[in-house]
Amino acid sequence: MGEETKLAFDHPEARAAAFPPAGFPDRISLRDHVVEVEIGAFQPERGRTQRVLFNVVVEVRPSGAGVSDDVDRVLSYDTITDAIAAALAEERLNLLETLAERVAARLLAEPLALRCFVRIEKLDLGPGALGVEIVRTAQGPARDAAAGRDVPHPVVAYLSDAAIASPSLSGLITRIESRGPAILCVGAPGAGHERLDHAMVQRRIDLLAIEQSCWRLAARDPRCVVVETRTELDWAVRKGRTTVWAPSKLVLDSVDPPSVEPSDTVALAAWFAGQVHARELIVIGAAAPGTDLPTQTWAI
Repeated sequence: MGEETKLAFDHPEARAAAFPPAGFPDRISLRDHVVEVEIGAFQPERGRTQRVLFNVVVEVRPSGAGVSDDVDRVLSYDTITDAIAAALAEERLNLLETLAERVAARLLAEPLALRCFVRIEKLDLGPGALGVEIVRTAQGPARDAAAGRDVPHPVVAYLSDAAIASPSLSGLITRIESRGPAILCVGAPGAGHERLDHAMVQRRIDLLAIEQSCWRLAARDPRCVVVETRTELDWAVRKGRTTVWAPSKLVLDSVDPPSVEPSDTVALAAWFAGQVHARELIVIGAAAPGTDLPTQTWAI
């Protein structure tokens, strides 16, 4: 039992050596790589960074690089640090488990990679290092997660509060859908609400006001399904479904959040259209925002 306990807390290299697949493949590793990042599901972890420690081992197919001394034939150490940086840049995450899966998926997409051990630990959350460790193979979930990323470019349409209330709403949505897979963005309800001096609280209130309009739109037309995650949006676009973007999660979890305030709902829609690589932005019942995207304005 003592040896098992020691191994459980040992470096991923020791664990990889203890449980080798047939053939004892070569390994490359990254030890004690610390990154300052905002991550975590709890409110005290939002709006601040904390130190996160990465230890990664990648088992690779023999490349013959040791004989040829050819750097182009190896899986570079930079591949590991780049995978970590890319996973962190994708969006703000709540869970280390999600981050570990994404790092593993990127590494196992490399042709030479066979299996990887990823250990990630938070260093500032408690008296010790708190973390997770996963093991993934090129035939397992990590390779599957890296597949299917190609998503058609959707049409993003902004509907003002007046457009949502309009008797012509159904016809407007049909017209939008005729242009391709559509994601709808909405304005906030017309009734104003008290403005607060607390910026973070006001931001959440404004986002929730938009989401009230999302559900009003969904209640008026059954084609409109309210979604909040990028995964759901990508799936719906691939399937040609019409969705309504509930903005709180993507805005609050964004690594590069919008410079506009949520109260400027048209500008927020333009930011979102850029994030999903929309092929055009349609603005209904409001003035067009400043954007490089092809933009149309429609009357109600």
